[in-house]
Amino acid sequence: MSDLVPFPRAPRRPSGPEPLWRHLLGDQLRRRRHDRDETLTETAEKAGVSPQYLSEVERGLKEPSSEMIAAIAGALDTSLIDLTSAVADELRTAATPAPASAAVSAGRGAFALAA
Repeated sequence: MSDLVPFPRAPRRPSGPEPLWRHLLGDQLRRRRHDRDETLTETAEKAGVSPQYLSEVERGLKEPSSEMIAAIAGALDTSLIDLTSAVADELRTAATPAPASAAVSAGRGAFALAA
């Protein structure tokens, strides 16, 4: 029979650390608040949290509970599912590895198997 030839492994993710959920959540909340031309105080008051707490969430310093995320989302007239989907999409985009075909063909001596 024939020998097996190992293929080079594609990198699992781009170089550098993966972004944290709380950072992307904070960015998304800040963007939505700015799109509404609201101050921290206005949004915080609607959400029932302090402006300091909302600021820390937006800067990714706090890991808010799901209840807090829902309250802030409601204050921004968005649903929890819309907010979390937007954050998940950003996380997916930030952590998407290069296509395996590009990684394999970029390496020297790539082989194809035939049955």
